[in-house]
Formats: sequence, C-alpha cells, structure tokens
Amino acid sequence: MTFTLVIAVVLNLTIFLSIFDSFPIEGEDFIRRPLDCGDIDIKRGSGVYKIYPENSRYGFNVYCDMDTEDVDGGWTVFQRRLNGKVSFNRGWSDYKDGFGTLKSEHWLGNEKLHNLTSQGSYELLIMMEDFSNENRYAKYTNFKIGDEKTKFKMTFSTYTGDAGDSLAHHNGRKFSTKDQDNDDHSGPCAKWHKGGWWYGACHTANLNGLYLAGNDSASTIGINWKAWKGYNYSLESTTMMIRRK
Repeated sequence: MTFTLVIAVVLNLTIFLSIFDSFPIEGEDFIRRPLDCGDIDIKRGSGVYKIYPENSRYGFNVYCDMDTEDVDGGWTVFQRRLNGKVSFNRGWSDYKDGFGTLKSEHWLGNEKLHNLTSQGSYELLIMMEDFSNENRYAKYTNFKIGDEKTKFKMTFSTYTGDAGDSLAHHNGRKFSTKDQDNDDHSGPCAKWHKGGWWYGACHTANLNGLYLAGNDSASTIGINWKAWKGYNYSLESTTMMIRRK
C-alpha cells in the first residue's frame, strides 16, 4: 500500500467518524435532534441524554430532570451538590469544560452553558435542601451566560420562589475562579470563598463553595444562600437547571 493510499484511507475514515459522531444516540429522533432536555420525551424519565445545541457541532451529554415533583420536567441540569465527594474549588479550565459525574455531583461547563443559553430564552431553576429536609427554590427568567470573551457573564431578569432572592447581587457579574479573578472586589473573592462563581463584592449566594455540614462558624465559604439560611449555614444539596421558554 502506497503512502498516498494510506493518507486517503485515513482521511476517509476521519470523515466517516466525524459524520457518525454527529448522529443522535440510540433511541433519539434522527430527524430532529434535541437542542436541550426540553426536546426529549418526559416519559423517558430522568437520566443522561445527548443533546445538540445549535452552536455545538457534535453535541454532548447532560443530565435531564424529567420527574422532580412540581417542576414539570424538561430541565437541563448544569450543577448538582449532594455529598461533597467532588471538589468545586477548581480553576478556570475545569469550570469552562465541566467536571464531576452527570448522575451525581457535577458542573456541566461554562462553555456548554453559553451554547445552550444562546439558542433561545431560558429560565433558571435552583432547588435547595437543608440538613433538616426542608426544601426551597428560586426561579429566574431570561437566564443567559455570555461567551469566554465576556468571562462567561451571567444575566437574568425576574425572580420568583420561596428561598428569597440571593442571586440579585450576582446579576451582570463575570465568572471568577481561584486562578482568574474577575470580580468587583479589590481582593480575590473566589480564593476567599473557595469556589468558582459569579462573584461581585463578594457574594450573597455561594452554591459552589465548600461542602460543610449545616451550621458552621466558617461563614461565607460554604454552600450559602443568604436570603434563606444566612452565611453561617451550608446547604446539604443544590441543583441548578435551565429550561427553554
């Protein structure tokens, strides 16, 4: 086999694999690929599915919440805190690309969040639970994440819910991590508060902070939602998810 023929075979194989990789996963509609979890039949239940946002060439896997009580399904999950087994005190690259396990604790990735929220109007739902099994929620309209040039700036509109609006301080803020300080404080908020987040000066919500068990004197570094539990309480679990309107 000549060198030229080998090159031709490799090129053809690359093209074939590229086309094959763009196909939907087993069981998905070959005619209309899902842009997000809202395009997947709710009856299939919660789980990991492959989606194909408009700005994502090959698509990627996400966890879809289809059956949490009172939220109607079709939600694309991008953050979950459950047990502290995954560290969220990470650098810019990890938060850009995502980390963790989709069926458990994870951050989907800021680049993916940008791709998703650029294709329409999205609402954000944050579900929270404390160590006494009390649940609260916060919902926001017109949720959007900018691209990396904007430092993945977060914007949103109206709040509804029963947790109190702890996210208002973070509206219009850039994302910061321990190795990239983009906040509005003279000091490094992400280093101080132990997680990547849209810090201002510094926070009233810190859902990517350290996993601490409930009441803790180490205020502001845990999984805080100030309007509900204050700074001296770290929540047991949180889920952040979006759905197209």
